[in-house]
Amino acid sequence: MLTDYHAHLEKGTLSIDYLKQFVETAKQKGIKEFGISEHAYHFYETKNIVSKPWMEERRFYTMDDYVKLFYKANDLGMDVRMSIEMDYTPGRHNEMESFISSYPFDYVIGSVHWVDNFGIDLAEYRKEWDRRDLYETYRAYYDQIITLAESNLFDIVGHIDLVKIFNYVPKDKEFMQEQYERVTNALKNSKTCVEVSSAGMRKPVGRLYPEPELLSMCFQKGIPIVLSSDAHEPQQVGENYEASIQLAKETGYKSLMTFKDGKRKEVELG
Repeated sequence: MLTDYHAHLEKGTLSIDYLKQFVETAKQKGIKEFGISEHAYHFYETKNIVSKPWMEERRFYTMDDYVKLFYKANDLGMDVRMSIEMDYTPGRHNEMESFISSYPFDYVIGSVHWVDNFGIDLAEYRKEWDRRDLYETYRAYYDQIITLAESNLFDIVGHIDLVKIFNYVPKDKEFMQEQYERVTNALKNSKTCVEVSSAGMRKPVGRLYPEPELLSMCFQKGIPIVLSSDAHEPQQVGENYEASIQLAKETGYKSLMTFKDGKRKEVELG
């Protein structure tokens, strides 16, 4: 069994024809369960959760149109899960919970893309890395991953070590060990799965998310996984999955979690 639960339609349209391109690619690559998890900031209904100038320029969908797309896909016999990728926002737990519970998501991904007003994975903000204290940024990032897990609002944490995207990585191994320990301690007590994401392979860092050491800690503490590509174009669905599967199996994982109607089921890793 293979999954790809992290994909975005934002470079195209909320249309059946565009969605079908993603679903067909998933089929061709042997992915049995596929889901779309559009960025929540694209929707007008999330403005009370998180609002930054960068996001407001990209807020152009309604949840009504999004939900209708999946109902139409279901009517046409397309097997695709409906999800959302929520920017975890400290201090907005009630608002996030209200939004998540208002729609029939099969699962929900929580991710951290911002440290205060610093978009850590955005090319527009890349020079900020040279202006900021690397260790403070990493600690603040993982602080949010921890409270994301503790909130128990999310089924999956997206690209858990996204913070390494531009290859700015602390050299102090003890520091990194500390971050991994406290993050996995939070995750083992939550319902949140970790995605093994091939997206990092096409980013400047050129590595999977998460690092082998971090994934190993997840395995040792019984934290389940899913496979994802974070595809932003149809051809990226299932991209570099050979590396993801190899890492998962070498770590010791023999199973994945699947999701439907907000419920999860453990299946054998294909």
